[in-house]
Amino acid sequence: MRKWMAVVFFIGLLASNLALGQAKTIGELAWEEGPINAKIGGSATIKVPAGYAFLGSAGAREFNRLTENPDSGVDEYVLAKDDLSWVAFFSFDPVGYVKDDDKLDADDLLKSVTDGTEASNEERKKNGWDSIHVAGWAFKPQYDSTIKSLEWAFKLKGEKSSGESINYNTRLLGRRGVMQVLLVTGPDKLQASVADFKSRLPGFNFNDGDRYADFKDGDHVAEYGLAALVTGGAVAVAAKKGMFAAIGIFLLKMWKLLLVGFAAAAAGIRKFLGNKDAQP
Repeated sequence: MRKWMAVVFFIGLLASNLALGQAKTIGELAWEEGPINAKIGGSATIKVPAGYAFLGSAGAREFNRLTENPDSGVDEYVLAKDDLSWVAFFSFDPVGYVKDDDKLDADDLLKSVTDGTEASNEERKKNGWDSIHVAGWAFKPQYDSTIKSLEWAFKLKGEKSSGESINYNTRLLGRRGVMQVLLVTGPDKLQASVADFKSRLPGFNFNDGDRYADFKDGDHVAEYGLAALVTGGAVAVAAKKGMFAAIGIFLLKMWKLLLVGFAAAAAGIRKFLGNKDAQP
């Protein structure tokens, strides 16, 4: 497991001018290779099939640091496809039962997130990181009332990057809160990545008693609805730094590997998996 991650990240991150030492550190994270049943905190599980890998909260925190994404302050978990065409971040927000009767205004939501991202760039600059900008919708918000899932996608562009990154968001509603899922991929891989990622979601399950349908009178109800989930949820509502700054810091992620070196990374992993006995 460590071997193939080291090879892929070495190729991709070297192309994006990150140090070789960082690439080795990423490859040495505590990746768990499928098939396994992985726990997402104490609220849910997900089946990780062969060809995919999983990081627990400690590994995900280090992964974020190495890829220049701010620490959200909550436990995150990473699911990745082994060709690195996409990476998904899972985190649970125990906000309570979110009512799903909101109307979603895509224009208003886009403006809020765009303003928030620009405000959050001040925080990124303090860390010595490049600014990021919202380039528009890649997929406008849609809610599936059958499976209680809200999804949308933003196009992001780095200050010094010639390419775009796609942040595809899913919110899975539960009895006691919301599972926040952020899929990071490239614009040319959006459809294939989303389709592949969604094929993994049937393997996701809230624990018994924690599903949306398990709601009972007297359970805590969230103070906001679907629209606020798009603009940052509880973090955006309650953050001391202000709603706009919180949106940009906690809702969006950039990943340098997705902006450059994708073709090289994909070729490298295919070659490596074709000869597992080969040395990187």
